Amino acid sequence: MDVKTQSLGDVLPPVLPDAAASDAPRAEIRANQGWGGFVWFLIKLLIAVLAFRTLVFSPFSIPSESMLPRLMNGDYLLAAKWPYGISRHSLPFDLPLPEGRLLANPPERGDIVIFKHPIDGRDYIKRVIGLPGDTVSVVGGQVVLGGTPVPRVAVADALIVQSPNTGCEWGGELVQRDDGGAACRYTAFRETLPGGKSYTVLDFGMTPGDGFAPKTVPEGMMFVMGDNRDNSRDSRFDAAEGDAVGLVPQDLLVGRASIIVWSTDGSADWLLPWTWFSAARWDRIGDGL
Repeated sequence: MDVKTQSLGDVLPPVLPDAAASDAPRAEIRANQGWGGFVWFLIKLLIAVLAFRTLVFSPFSIPSESMLPRLMNGDYLLAAKWPYGISRHSLPFDLPLPEGRLLANPPERGDIVIFKHPIDGRDYIKRVIGLPGDTVSVVGGQVVLGGTPVPRVAVADALIVQSPNTGCEWGGELVQRDDGGAACRYTAFRETLPGGKSYTVLDFGMTPGDGFAPKTVPEGMMFVMGDNRDNSRDSRFDAAEGDAVGLVPQDLLVGRASIIVWSTDGSADWLLPWTWFSAARWDRIGDGL
């Protein structure tokens, strides 16, 4: 009689896989992939935000009145990063990277620029008046470039609406508006730089900054001034920590002021959301610079 040899598999019943034991590793893999995907999304988002703030636009706020009447305390603006090239000062963090600029371009006279203070490294905003090779002086409050006075004509007085974050300086006159509110009246002039850039400046009368001996702007530097001429510590004064900026190296440029995206008069209360809108200066939002 023939004998049929049987394997162990022929004798024992088939072993069915444990469903729970089989699904557990898959669930763990899916969980790991989910967390990994989320982390990778955050990394890509961080890279995109960093690239945007480094190469395109970055937000800044105006904390003072040195650029009145064009910019007011409480304005929030975007600064374009690409016009002057990229440097470590273009980054949102002050990383210890090499000095110099990639794809460097000089500013133009009349540009409103944001830059790092040469001593304390804080962000400042002023208007570019003189470029390398320009000889700049101020005589009786009038800017002189290369021995030629910059055209400066009187215009209607500037009325600056008073609010919790905007007061009336000694050079102004407090007046009542038709709606019952208060405003500060300042003497104003229209100044036009070579190249045609024109803007309004305020004048409080004769002050120490209204006389400045001729100085030639060295290579790689710029001469900047505030539009609120008698309330601005700019290139007319020696650089000092927390004070004037002196001549500013172009390598310290951060960006060019481009557009006002929000403005508040300082009356908002964070705990009262409706005041966020009642405090807004709606007529300033969207203004190009």
